[in-house]
Amino acid sequence: MNVNRKVRARARRRKRVRKRVQGTPERPRLSVFRSLRHTYAQVIVDTTGQTLVSASTLSKEIRGKLTRTGNTEAAKKVGEIIARKSIDKGIKMVIFDRDGYLYHGRVRALAEAARENGLVF
Repeated sequence: MNVNRKVRARARRRKRVRKRVQGTPERPRLSVFRSLRHTYAQVIVDTTGQTLVSASTLSKEIRGKLTRTGNTEAAKKVGEIIARKSIDKGIKMVIFDRDGYLYHGRVRALAEAARENGLVF
């Protein structure tokens, strides 16, 4: 019962955030998803429904280098990779979508790493 309440609360927060956050070709949306074991990030243009760049702890660049993939260190690596891939594609400005998660822990680590590596939110 407790878990269901948490899931519903996140769904409400996600809905509230997505009302205001929408990716355009000039400024796509950086969406973050975290599961218990992995962290995922995508740069999305919502007007066309196209994913431009993606990275996760399952990516080739990260997979063998980390002992644990569900922690803030892994999220920092995902943030670095998503920033590097985005800049290589010519994307420097994005809108950050925390996807209903609170801005702390892995979500914050990913966002700060992406900012440090050149992405502008």
